[in-house]
Amino acid sequence: MSMRHLVKVRGGAAVVVAVALTLTLAGCVGGDDKKPTEPQKSSTPQAGGTASAPAPSGSQAAEPTQVLATVNGESGIALVINAVARDAGGFLTVSGQIKNSGDKDFNGTAAWRGNELTAGGESVAGATLVDRAGKKRYYVLRDTEGRCLCTTGISLVKAGGTIPFFAQFPAPPANTTDVDFTLPTFATATIKISG
Repeated sequence: MSMRHLVKVRGGAAVVVAVALTLTLAGCVGGDDKKPTEPQKSSTPQAGGTASAPAPSGSQAAEPTQVLATVNGESGIALVINAVARDAGGFLTVSGQIKNSGDKDFNGTAAWRGNELTAGGESVAGATLVDRAGKKRYYVLRDTEGRCLCTTGISLVKAGGTIPFFAQFPAPPANTTDVDFTLPTFATATIKISG
């Protein structure tokens, strides 16, 4: 290969590399003038952590307006259920808030995890759903590693604090409209399924 052809090939390769770099950088910079969005914060504490109550209502996020049921537990703790919805994948998700209206922090959360996941840390894995019409009890779903599909890490509910919670169950048959939800240390709540 002559020197002249070698220079052309190298020069052509340099042009290709320069164009590729320019396109890559243009893709990284983006063309919109939107402000960068902040990463979403999880409302569910992760396993192993200590879930402290978020600031009282009104300071971070608005409280859900729909209240399907409120049941009382011990020491001024209340369980508020805001939603019970069927998911497309055949699941039923119960979500709401655990509120401490007392003047002392509440740390009696160990019973909420139930008997099955004692090694998994604090959670609401002890929750159950009962379909009285179908005469069936449903337990919180687990992933392939045995962790519950529910709020974890609740070891403390601060005085005057509120902690959001969720628990996911297998969905009862489509004709089941009401279920009984129970979390250890709380009364049973009869709730209507939406969707």
